[in-house]
Amino acid sequence: MAERDTLLADMNGLLTPQRFRDYTANGLQVEGREEIKRIMSGVTACQSLLDEAVAWRADMVIVHHGYFWKNEPVAVTGMKRRRLATLLQHEINLVAWHLPLDAHPKLGNNALLAERLGWQIEGVLDGEMGQGLLYHGRAGGVAHDALAARMTERLGRQPLVIAAHDRPIERIAWCTGGAQDMIAEAAQAGVDAFVSGEASERTTHMAREMGVSYFAAGHHATERDGIRALGQRLSERHGVEHRFVDIDNPV
Repeated sequence: MAERDTLLADMNGLLTPQRFRDYTANGLQVEGREEIKRIMSGVTACQSLLDEAVAWRADMVIVHHGYFWKNEPVAVTGMKRRRLATLLQHEINLVAWHLPLDAHPKLGNNALLAERLGWQIEGVLDGEMGQGLLYHGRAGGVAHDALAARMTERLGRQPLVIAAHDRPIERIAWCTGGAQDMIAEAAQAGVDAFVSGEASERTTHMAREMGVSYFAAGHHATERDGIRALGQRLSERHGVEHRFVDIDNPV
């Protein structure tokens, strides 16, 4: 068992949310009970995850995608009301970590994606959009088809591939989730390929005209490892139970 504020202090010290210009509130978003025995982690605080938390009697839910996004409607109605009612009725704490969890050098989504796919991290391109999020490194001179096959095997999702050339991929840059427009900064760094989660209509033309092959490996698929690793760390350090629940999402 651990105190909520102790867990929050640990996470704040680890993830340093004050360093980021984010689109949402990082940290405690909905307050629940003070004593924490069970923590459930998941990518997004959707109703399905909350229902799993209620059934498991979780005291805290930690996610990568929480609530209260910039420019969203403020009225607590419909889906938002049902989600908040579930948390409040069962006194479950909701804690969300967005950009800070992407950027962390050990527990972050970007670092763990490299580990999962066997890339050598060389550094971070911290340009106008970067905020310490745009990683770069070496992919080992792999062919496009081989890299796509590795992603399919290790992420459980076949990527969308926009091949801008037929060279082997040695230098690679990546940022998980919805960071497809960072391809412009990746191109300036002279990489062979850029990897993120999603693609927009414009991404095809940007990739082709900049000469950087693009792999959309799945927003959800590329952002599962960070929140799971954070939950496991809390369990090991504070003696609480942890369970990661993967709510299927093809995007």
